[in-house]
Amino acid sequence: AVQVVESGGGSVQPGGSLRLSCVASGYSGSFGCMGWFRQHPAKGRELVATIDDTDRPIYADSVKGRFTISLDNGNNTLYLQMNSLQSEDTNVYYCAADRSYCASNFWSWDFRGQGTQVTVSS
Repeated sequence: AVQVVESGGGSVQPGGSLRLSCVASGYSGSFGCMGWFRQHPAKGRELVATIDDTDRPIYADSVKGRFTISLDNGNNTLYLQMNSLQSEDTNVYYCAADRSYCASNFWSWDFRGQGTQVTVSS
């Protein structure tokens, strides 16, 4: 069975940085897309960033210029470098992987992780 496990969350002061990692194990081959989501109080799981198998990234407007998504395709490992963190970034961050494409709906992805907590506070 495919397992998606996030790590790297924690507490940081405003303006600080964190790097999240996500390993998708148990899958032979490369995914069509991997991505990060977080919980929005009204919208549910909202897209933070995705990267497809051509290394094309897509970012939510709220994180553009601050977050960088990257993918180690050979190991099915996804990263999210988060810089200039703000209190509004406090959330649980979820990783997802799909065999085919990048979807905006978290629940339509083939494989989903349980999340890692990020807290930004002084």
